[in-house]
Amino acid sequence: MATWLMALAGFHANDSRFTIRRIAAIQAKLARGETVYLAGLGLPGTHNSGVALVEVTQAHGPRLIVNNEEERFSGDKHTTRYPRGALDALRVTLQAMGRDIVDIDAWLTSWDYPDLLGTLVRSVVEELPDGLKLLRTKNSVSFDARSFEQMTRMPRLLRRQFGLSARVPLICMPHHDNHAWFSFAASPFDDSHEPVAIAVLDGTGDQGSISLYVAESGELRRLYCNDSVFDSLGAFYSVISSTQGGWTWLSSEGRYMGAAAWGDMDRATNPYYLRLREVLDFGTGGEVRLNRAMANWYCDPFEQPYKQALVDILGQPLTPDQLWNPDAVLRVEDIAHRPDTRDRLDKAAATQLVFEDAMIHIVDHLLRSTGAHRLVLTGGVALNALGNMRLLRHFDEAWFAQAQGRQARLHLWMPPTPGDPGVTIGAAWMFAHLAGAPRGKPITHAFYCGDAPAFSDIVEALKADDIASQPIGDISTPAGRDTIADLMAFMVARSGIIALYQGAAETGPRALGHRSILANPCDPATRERLNERVKYREAIRPLAPMATLEAAQNYFDLLEGASDADYNAYNYMVLTALSKPHARDKIPAVIHADGTGRIQIVRAQDDPLTHAYLKALGRHIGVELSVNTSFNVAGPIAQTPLQAMETLRRSAGLDVVLMVASDGAVTAAWHGGERDSGRFTTWYRDWTLTDRDGMMPDQSIMYRD
Repeated sequence: MATWLMALAGFHANDSRFTIRRIAAIQAKLARGETVYLAGLGLPGTHNSGVALVEVTQAHGPRLIVNNEEERFSGDKHTTRYPRGALDALRVTLQAMGRDIVDIDAWLTSWDYPDLLGTLVRSVVEELPDGLKLLRTKNSVSFDARSFEQMTRMPRLLRRQFGLSARVPLICMPHHDNHAWFSFAASPFDDSHEPVAIAVLDGTGDQGSISLYVAESGELRRLYCNDSVFDSLGAFYSVISSTQGGWTWLSSEGRYMGAAAWGDMDRATNPYYLRLREVLDFGTGGEVRLNRAMANWYCDPFEQPYKQALVDILGQPLTPDQLWNPDAVLRVEDIAHRPDTRDRLDKAAATQLVFEDAMIHIVDHLLRSTGAHRLVLTGGVALNALGNMRLLRHFDEAWFAQAQGRQARLHLWMPPTPGDPGVTIGAAWMFAHLAGAPRGKPITHAFYCGDAPAFSDIVEALKADDIASQPIGDISTPAGRDTIADLMAFMVARSGIIALYQGAAETGPRALGHRSILANPCDPATRERLNERVKYREAIRPLAPMATLEAAQNYFDLLEGASDADYNAYNYMVLTALSKPHARDKIPAVIHADGTGRIQIVRAQDDPLTHAYLKALGRHIGVELSVNTSFNVAGPIAQTPLQAMETLRRSAGLDVVLMVASDGAVTAAWHGGERDSGRFTTWYRDWTLTDRDGMMPDQSIMYRD
């Protein structure tokens, strides 16, 4: 019924006659050597709406052009609204290529909406009578009922926005298949000789929350779906991190993972671990189910998510009106004067440990049943970088000798966008496969949101009384690039905190050098200064290290199981690594409480300027490694030059923003007027007078304000 009704509204099933005809037309076009353009859509009503553009040829397969997240244009983090700004930016990109909206051959949705509607109805019925409570819930972590009406009108809204003659037909692609196809296709794993296992671990999909696949000889085959939106690792972590950490869903998970490092991460001694583990039932065949005798979020996720048995373990959950209250938010700085903080940190550690147990249970079954030793992990759960490292350490040579009777160890890869900002790409990637296109080249980086800023746009954004600016160089030549990189390292060596704004923005949740705030990893005060005066966030939050490959190998234990494509798995801040013994003394700002770092390796071919900056840091401070955190303050990463300047205004401790235009021109911008600290102008004057042959400053200069 849902399929029929949605077809009337312009939504077509992926096996419908309309879709079959469209695939045949695209196959014919590819066979003629023509280029095909596919658009993947994240529609209103589900979080992280947006649009991806993929170019496909028969010779080279799919190639990502842009993946525009609406939150970057609207400023509304994890927005569920109609992606007008993302679509407008898509048209600008197309027109720069000599194309337009009419050249898009197919529009694909990132959810299979008929399946999703059927699953929601089924979920209510299966959980009767408790399921009736769900009908009172207006939104959840994945769905916003207020925006669903916009979703049903999407074919007409597209026609109206772009002045088209008819509404735009949409083809519905399965949510977890989108996750799996993109993540496998973008991975460095070749499946021509041995199987590759793919695990989609999610908050929810359109049929379930856990889906398992195997890739063999270029084909993906789904092995299992748990057919439940409640037996979900994502929901388990979101509910507890929110109700115990004091943040809202989608903001709580990463913070709580950071908090876990401050608690007791020993399964033998953590006072909550064994009792909390009973919230999940670990069944045969890798199945993980929610213990409904303890947890109540399958029917009332916000107001009463715990049953009494869970209250007896964790205490009463924080209510929605208590979230973001300073007295409720979990902060490590409260340890000295709040006796319950240590207890709350142990609860965070127990939650992380149980979560890791569940991941291991699922992956154990998947690897045994497929005989694979290579795993692609995706879905929102794959953003848990600590759990990812745990998988690599658990599935070692001893496990494979016992389970598969061979000498091997787990090789693991996660995409840079494992969560829902990546399924727009996945929808287009999967459709390209259905049309017979080859796999294409693996993606090596994530700089695909919007276009590089024009010089005129930067100049316009700098026209403000409270912003001072001046041109400082040009990176369009290697010499000019190395000069700017040296200036950046010179300032950071003096404990400057600088932002780098260059090129197209990264897609996904991590800034990787194009929208980044950079600082000195050797300065012990960097963490406090960044968290308190730049980002205005909890001290519980770690800072991430970006490094050259050589520096990463010197200071961190890079695991063999992440070594494919020259340790490509460490490129995206989705995998932590244990630091080596000498690292904490040398680079204390990027070593977390548990001795780990969520590392990013930078390659010269992917990001020449950031790589040159790291090499320059090696000359100035002795390590080719920098603090890297997102260029934002309590909101989405800055996308436009105007947003970059607004972020500068909001951040008292940010010394300077280096704005790089599409033509390579570099402009420095800093606080003007009464807010001008004089730091940048002093550094710039001193730098112009120095010998730039690479002498390291002494420690007194390095840490001087």
